[in-house]
Amino acid sequence: MVWHQIALNPKHKIKTFIIKQERKKLNPFGSVVDLMAGSWVGGSKAMIVVSAPHQDLALTNLVYCSPSDLNKFRVPGSNLAFACVGNSPDMLVLSVSYPLISIFCYIDGGHIALNAFHRKHAKVSTTDSVSVSRFIPPDNFNLAFLRVDLEFVTKKGTKNEQIDAVLLTQQLQKKFLNHVMTAGQTVSFEYHGSKYKFTVIQADLEKQETSNETLERGILSDETYIVFEASNASGIKILNQREAASSNIFRHKEFNLQSLGIGGLSAEFSDIFRRAFASRVFPPHVTNKLGIKHVKGMLLFGPPGTGKTLMARQIGKMLNTKDPKIVNGPEVLSKFVGETEKNVRDLFADAENDQRNLGDQSELHVIIFDEIDAICKSRGSTRDGTGVHDSIVNQLLTKIDGVESLNNVLLIGMTNRKDLLDEALLRPGRLEVQVEISLPDENGRLQILQIHTNKMKDNSFLASDVNLEELAARTKNYSGAELEGVVKSAVSYALNRQLSLDDLTKPVDEENIKVTMADFVHALHEIIPAFGASMDNLERCRPNGVVDCGERHGHIYKRAMLIVEQVRVSKGSELVTCLLEGPSGSGKSAMATTVGIDSDFAYVKIISAETMLGLSESTKCAQIVKVFEDAYKSPLSIIILDDIERLLEYVPTGPRFSNLITQTLLVLLKRLPPKGKSILVIGTTSEVDFLDSLGICNAFSIAYNVPKLRSEDAKKVLKNLNVFAEDDIDAAAEAVNDIPIKKLYMLVEMAAQGENGGTAEAIYSGQQKINISHFFDCLGDIVRFY
Repeated sequence: MVWHQIALNPKHKIKTFIIKQERKKLNPFGSVVDLMAGSWVGGSKAMIVVSAPHQDLALTNLVYCSPSDLNKFRVPGSNLAFACVGNSPDMLVLSVSYPLISIFCYIDGGHIALNAFHRKHAKVSTTDSVSVSRFIPPDNFNLAFLRVDLEFVTKKGTKNEQIDAVLLTQQLQKKFLNHVMTAGQTVSFEYHGSKYKFTVIQADLEKQETSNETLERGILSDETYIVFEASNASGIKILNQREAASSNIFRHKEFNLQSLGIGGLSAEFSDIFRRAFASRVFPPHVTNKLGIKHVKGMLLFGPPGTGKTLMARQIGKMLNTKDPKIVNGPEVLSKFVGETEKNVRDLFADAENDQRNLGDQSELHVIIFDEIDAICKSRGSTRDGTGVHDSIVNQLLTKIDGVESLNNVLLIGMTNRKDLLDEALLRPGRLEVQVEISLPDENGRLQILQIHTNKMKDNSFLASDVNLEELAARTKNYSGAELEGVVKSAVSYALNRQLSLDDLTKPVDEENIKVTMADFVHALHEIIPAFGASMDNLERCRPNGVVDCGERHGHIYKRAMLIVEQVRVSKGSELVTCLLEGPSGSGKSAMATTVGIDSDFAYVKIISAETMLGLSESTKCAQIVKVFEDAYKSPLSIIILDDIERLLEYVPTGPRFSNLITQTLLVLLKRLPPKGKSILVIGTTSEVDFLDSLGICNAFSIAYNVPKLRSEDAKKVLKNLNVFAEDDIDAAAEAVNDIPIKKLYMLVEMAAQGENGGTAEAIYSGQQKINISHFFDCLGDIVRFY
């Protein structure tokens, strides 16, 4: 470095003119260039450290070099230039320039000027050699959030100085625009005649997932939100910190929920933002003028595995607040008297101290309660004799919205059982924002599948035949956790193909690992949704499949499918009920289950006496109610009440029946589902007169009679079975006129066992036919039962 002190007499003026002209020839930047600058090797260079050539340059946070070296640091296609300075892992990234204060103030080639703070961070001194290389910022490298510790460069004694955070933010954004800030870095600057310095404590990018940086660093932009901290001993008091930016509650100015691992919950997040965070985005003086208080609590509820905990966890990460306190409900409980209540009070202690000391300037404290129903059950509902649960609820209520209520707390509760919570906890002012995290729709399922398959797709492990759109369509009523299970199961099939049980030490060929569509199809059979259609129970109700039983049965099926379409498309048909009545064995259950399976609704469940064998009366009611409650979680549902008289424990002698179950069904058959949900209830009975006497028939809006088979109907069934010779079908059909279809199947099964060496296998395979005489003999055995 050369610093010239020259008196400009006439001779010197001539020499100065010659230097300027020579400079223009050598470099367009207008500084003298040292032609002996060192060479660059591998994109980095060892440069000699010098101090800043002028005291004013020490307050710019820039490093200075010669113009020839400056070109080595320029970002392609930009006027910016950055240099990585230092040999340690936490090396500084600094903006590079050349001195412009004086024509006699310049840097020699191969030298780099660092101020005192730069040298301290890089652990170098003047005349030391330091490794310097060009830094090219990755995409999306702008800082959304910067937290700094502010102090004077030199101690000011006991003098206290107030600094407006709004004005200081504007000044720093202007002064250090496009500078890279790294966690741990110290920056000096001048503000209103005083010299300050700040140390970077936290630096968060707008899109954290896009950066490969291991350090917290990014480029300061005019939209970066800066939070200032100052210790009491610093002599600095920060004013208007909460008004320093238009949006300070969130760390990032935009959100990509999929990048956070959240799929299918955009609408729910929009509701949460509007209710819980919109008021906190604005400065306190705006909300004070509106005369409103911030929301202090929210409740996320819904079926297991739908993403409640994930949503709460990511909300905690997105907020520009103290680190969230995550509490599992049972962890608060203690066997010692008063200890449980103390645990609740301790959760709010930090927030109380901040509000007491800082008032509106206090940061937001987030407390996340997982499984909140474990400790906040409705008061008076537990009979343990200790009253602990009641006192927990009382303590929590006073902390959230008591006489000395806090305004800097956000409580997020999660539960699968909202019905167990105390009502006082759910009123406005407490957990007032209640958002149902329900099962994802088809678009949401597609987002979730994309989230869980992105990595394998990026690493070429996903086969080209995998169609995620098709998988999303086939996974009705799958929760987010169940979809993740499907992906895991599919991967297990792909990995298993690469393993040999004969030699588990055999090296794995990573290149051949491919997760195919067939793997996902196998996984769908392995992972069954908890709230899906109970296909096994439905198929058991029609063991002989579906056959053409004639025009009368066909007409009922068509009308039932029209009702299904009505439920699917009509906004005024949230609840439709249909009763199939007829003689025992006429095919009512098979008809109802066929309609349920063919509807392609996401939720189809059958309630029958078989599934409740041995249960008490109250337990049966609870089971029935649970099926309906689960159906309300799905957009389209069908519930089949099979053999209603058996559900009611009907006995003709007396008659006797369960009044409790009767009243439960009457209520459920008339209760409308939640808004946006539609449900079809199909009932079957062989005792329509009995149900009519109880008023249950009036609860069904439509009723169809499922008749026995006439001769022409039986003929179609027998032809379809293909177990008779062509000449014997008419005689067999005439003999079974007015028979229930279930009895007809039983009769054919008996006759198929055959005599004279005939076998059922040979008959059903078409190799033999049923002997008509043997068929008539079997008919005589069962004719008295119908």
